[in-house]
Amino acid sequence: QVQPVESGGGLVQAGGSLRLSCAASGSILSFNDMRWYRQAPGKQREWVAGITTRSITNYADSVKGRFTVSRDYAKNTVHLQMNSLKPEDTGVYYCYVRNAWGQGTQVTVSS
Repeated sequence: QVQPVESGGGLVQAGGSLRLSCAASGSILSFNDMRWYRQAPGKQREWVAGITTRSITNYADSVKGRFTVSRDYAKNTVHLQMNSLKPEDTGVYYCYVRNAWGQGTQVTVSS
């Protein structure tokens, strides 16, 4: 069973940057579409960004122009580069691939 693992979360000031990573065993991430979601306190989980097996990317309007999702085929890892972070980006960020969720990584943006 696929078990993606997120990392890279933390506390950052508004305007700062973080890079999240999602890793999975074998070549799971290389041969499957992958999505990032986030869940803010008291809110529903929402889709943030996605990348296809052909590395076609798409983004929620709220992060477009600030976040970039990319693949590292050599390391079987997908990254989410987050720039110009805002307090409203705070939440737990999850990796989703092949119907499996990671455990999430906390991102906190202070104002």
